[in-house]
Amino acid sequence: MRIFTFILITLLIYSCSSNENNEATTTFKDNPKMKLTYPNTETVDQKDNYFGNEVADPYRWLEIDTASEVEAWVNSQNAVTFDYLEKIPFRDKIRERMEDLLNYPRLSSPYKAGEYYFFYKNNGLQNQSVIYIQKGLDGEPEVFLDPNTMSEDGTASIGLAGFSDDYKYVAYTRSDAGSDWSQIHVMEIATKQKMDDVLEWCKFTSASWWKNGFFYSRYPEPAKGAELSGDNKYHSIFYHELGTSQSEDKLIYRDDENPDYYHFGGVTEDEKYFVMFKQPGTDGFSTFYKDLEKGDDFVELFGGFKNKSSVVHHQNGKFLVQTDIDAPNYRLIEVDLANPSKENWKEIIPETTNLLEDVNTGGGKLFATYLEKATTRIYCSEYDGSSREEIKLPGLGSASGLGGREDNQILFYTFTSFTYPPTVFKYDVQTGESSLFRKAELKFDPEDYMEKQVMYKSKDGTEVSMFIVHKKDLKLDGNNPTYLYGYGGFNVNLTPSFSTIRIVFLENGGVFAMPNLRGGGEYGEEWHKAGMLSNKQNVFDDFIAAGEYLINEKYTSSDKLAIAGGSNGGLLVGACMTQRPDLFAVALPAVGVMDMLRYHKFTVGKGWIPEYGSSERSEEEFKNLIGYSPLHNLKEGVSYPATMVTTADHDDRVVPAHSFKFAAQLQKSHKGENPVIIRIEQKAGHGAGKPISKVLDEQADIWSFVFYNTNAPVKYLDN
Repeated sequence: MRIFTFILITLLIYSCSSNENNEATTTFKDNPKMKLTYPNTETVDQKDNYFGNEVADPYRWLEIDTASEVEAWVNSQNAVTFDYLEKIPFRDKIRERMEDLLNYPRLSSPYKAGEYYFFYKNNGLQNQSVIYIQKGLDGEPEVFLDPNTMSEDGTASIGLAGFSDDYKYVAYTRSDAGSDWSQIHVMEIATKQKMDDVLEWCKFTSASWWKNGFFYSRYPEPAKGAELSGDNKYHSIFYHELGTSQSEDKLIYRDDENPDYYHFGGVTEDEKYFVMFKQPGTDGFSTFYKDLEKGDDFVELFGGFKNKSSVVHHQNGKFLVQTDIDAPNYRLIEVDLANPSKENWKEIIPETTNLLEDVNTGGGKLFATYLEKATTRIYCSEYDGSSREEIKLPGLGSASGLGGREDNQILFYTFTSFTYPPTVFKYDVQTGESSLFRKAELKFDPEDYMEKQVMYKSKDGTEVSMFIVHKKDLKLDGNNPTYLYGYGGFNVNLTPSFSTIRIVFLENGGVFAMPNLRGGGEYGEEWHKAGMLSNKQNVFDDFIAAGEYLINEKYTSSDKLAIAGGSNGGLLVGACMTQRPDLFAVALPAVGVMDMLRYHKFTVGKGWIPEYGSSERSEEEFKNLIGYSPLHNLKEGVSYPATMVTTADHDDRVVPAHSFKFAAQLQKSHKGENPVIIRIEQKAGHGAGKPISKVLDEQADIWSFVFYNTNAPVKYLDN
């Protein structure tokens, strides 16, 4: 089983389903635009100097998220926003339809822990998925942990973090209100008894067990009032012995010379080594190992921060390592710890023209997952790469899983596509056969829809792939509302995924489009590098070209085209709507990085410097960043698309100040009848752990906003 999974900035995607109801259709072409009066936002005389360039920051005061003045501003903005949304005539019906679609059981792949299997299940409309346990595959499932009982409003979320080697105990994380901060708790599995152990101020960590305790990563306790916005420093590794207080935990590694670096890792399956990753940001890391039997100091295996080398498995003094060294599409090598120099590496899986997305072990086999044009292929082989065979998937889509311990002979994986709900398959290691294990029971006919992949040219002639999904009987007359979603950064791969909530848009004649922009990792590290640092404009050019392609091919028109993205994707939307406000009818920047000059000053933002650069590092980087920073490129007197900025008050990944300042400046600069509003969710964060009730409210508002501002036909649904 893979020891380490690279931590990236990702947006939680909710998987849903479809259903059928009686319907009637309404349009509102003749409805006038609603007139909005925006709250007054005070300005301050704040100016900063960057290499002799003076830059005003009149909304700096909005960065103080705990200030009463900011709270009052949030309330006044939400009052305008929700007054607007409540007047959209079909908003309640949209939410009812989404709730109906989402109300079906959803189960994860099971995870084997000794004689038990664990899995997540949501009965339909539970705010949080429940963790179940059962003895063997035929045992009766029982509730193990139910986060819905841990808070009155459903904002507590939990996740399994690691099992003790004897499977007597399991550590789990708890996060509240969407924050990245988590606590680690411990339970005895057989009795379901919660132990007294509680570890605070954990972030970006698992619990990797060894002997009578586990390794984990945490920060020092932040200053009071700065928990959600303060600059996090000294991410360190500790060892916690079961039954002791956190104050007694042993410090394993802390880098006082580089307080901004991240440090995390895990124990090899045979418990001989702890593998640690030292990471200055979200791109590139060093790899170290520590002999647990001898108690030696950490030894550097791969130095520098230009590459990514992850230990997959250890056997007989040799590491299997997935690396991009001399292989931008990645390869698997064997490193002998007695002779670790490069000339002694043994190549197990050579680099190919397709991205080697992941390598895992289970049942004594290797499982190599590739992306071919952003769709999954999986191959099984021996540890030396021999006897390689493809695992046949149900079609073109996305598959994940196929990992376990060496003694696991039954493994599981999940397959999905845009029209194929997530389905769990059981894989027999000995026979190599896959069989259906769990299928979603919902009313949805994929034959009504089609998904395809097209290629289009970006501004510089680069070929970019894009997925397009819509009803089979769709007319290409340029009148279809279209939702163009993108990310384009941090080596993140956008692959096919199923969403019932998206079906609400598709069944109303909508077109969903998702391009694989540069900056992502779908085509390897070179594709990623082509969209980072000084090449970031390529990402925006790719996205704009996608919109132009959809218009030229008559899928839609500029007054029907909505663009959306979250986090780094929120930056994408913000940059594109400021560069081409004429091209889009609707813009939906979610939890976006909007102030590119100051993003690194909050929480974990400094970790993105390898991807973006820093306004303080050089004048060249400053000029590159201010050239596309959404906040700094809003121009007075421009008619911008109908815009709904979305953020949350507990987002400590991309702090809400980004969205606050952007919305304030947008409302000041915008000229025209299009609404430019901000929706600020309370007791929620960057996306992870958001309760279903809040998801439904937010998604109903988003799709209502899209339909209303593209003058699209909407089905009123009769119950």
